[in-house]
Amino acid sequence: MIGYLEGTVQKKIDSNIIIKCNGVGYLVYISKILSSEIEENDQISLYIHTAVNEDDIRLFGFQEIEGMKMFKLLISVSGVGPKTALEIMNNPLPSLKFAISTGDLSLLVNTKGIGKKTAERILIDLKGKIVFTEKPGEYVTYKDIDEDAVVALSNLGYRRHQILEKLKNMPKEINKTEDIIRYFLQNA
Repeated sequence: MIGYLEGTVQKKIDSNIIIKCNGVGYLVYISKILSSEIEENDQISLYIHTAVNEDDIRLFGFQEIEGMKMFKLLISVSGVGPKTALEIMNNPLPSLKFAISTGDLSLLVNTKGIGKKTAERILIDLKGKIVFTEKPGEYVTYKDIDEDAVVALSNLGYRRHQILEKLKNMPKEINKTEDIIRYFLQNA
């Protein structure tokens, strides 16, 4: 099993990367947050979860061991596979921990591909396994921000954490995707 990789980002393909380590390229699935923070030719080191099924082997990478631990907790929930868990990991880790600790469905339900039943199952199965009582600063704004606007701004070259930081103080009356993008560009 591969547990750690260190090398150069050879290529970015959507939110996946190919890491070149000693002449070998490894395809690693990463979160959109991490993907928005790295560029090709960056040096990177990742903790790796190797997912093996009958016809496929996939590597999932995390910059911090805490991220990998959360990923493993998520895939331990019935009905949550590695792809779904990685989609959930597109939320900032402190916000995700806080949502699970407090039983807040909204963050999970607003995650692409997660319905109410799956979100409830995650909260029930992980109750008590994650204790995180400090409310993260970006938590309130993150769950309310239009993900389409964040993706559009990411495609323009802005990093996810920059986008969330700027939109944190956005007036509540701005709620259409186009208006959110305009607000960000005017205040960037």
